[in-house]
Amino acid sequence: MGRPAAAATAMLQCSFGLAPATLNVLPVARVLIEGKPAAVITDSAPLVNLPSFGMCTSLANPQVLAATTAALGVLTPMACIPATTPWVGGATTTLVGGQPALTQGATCTCAYGGVIQILNAGSVKTLET
Repeated sequence: MGRPAAAATAMLQCSFGLAPATLNVLPVARVLIEGKPAAVITDSAPLVNLPSFGMCTSLANPQVLAATTAALGVLTPMACIPATTPWVGGATTTLVGGQPALTQGATCTCAYGGVIQILNAGSVKTLET
């Protein structure tokens, strides 16, 4: 059985972010899923496809570490600026523009240790395999 296909407006969450964010999919010669551009595993560009998750709480983030050190060890979140890799765990057989389609259950990692997951794929009827 397939997993829900990810499309523009999919809701995302980072394990070190304080707020959810919406996936941005650029409509460049793409397939539409339920009226929205379909996402692929390479839709992971920081601040283009993956916006800020509000504040970051990872001590691997140099800004968070510096602010926490200045606060004498009290965790001090700082602005989230994702530093991400391509998505892992997308569709195994469905391709969109020559790239594997992005699906619910796929994850993306941030250089600061966060794991980004899809909370809501943005589609309810379309399943990918």
